[in-house]
Amino acid sequence: MTTIDEIRDNFEVLDEWDDRYRYVIELGRTLEPMPEAEHSAANKVQGCVSQVWLQKLVDRGNGPPILKYRGDSDAHIVRGLVAIVLSLYSGRTPQEILATDAIAVFDEFGFRDHLTPQRSNGLRSMVERIKTDAKEALADAL
Repeated sequence: MTTIDEIRDNFEVLDEWDDRYRYVIELGRTLEPMPEAEHSAANKVQGCVSQVWLQKLVDRGNGPPILKYRGDSDAHIVRGLVAIVLSLYSGRTPQEILATDAIAVFDEFGFRDHLTPQRSNGLRSMVERIKTDAKEALADAL
């Protein structure tokens, strides 16, 4: 998976938004395939105009739990946005997830000015879902 720093570096090189959109779509193509059975109501993210699914996998090794995700969408651009969200959050501890301000990163990329309000709401819904998962994982660890 592409790291958020690699995505940030690539965004800095791409001046035109058409190129950035193509890059976001390309990121979506790099997502790990999500099993069809995981395209379920339980994994569906509410609040997105496009269909979005996030499958949570919890690694409860020796230390704090690590939340890992697979994601998918029926829209190419949204699938790319899922890839960006997962680059921020997948493979992190609940504390790291809760400390990460995704909206600041999205603003840094210029999404507020270049995504429709519906897509922006969908991004927020994905982030809220992952942060809720992190809070639940913290509560379960107590």
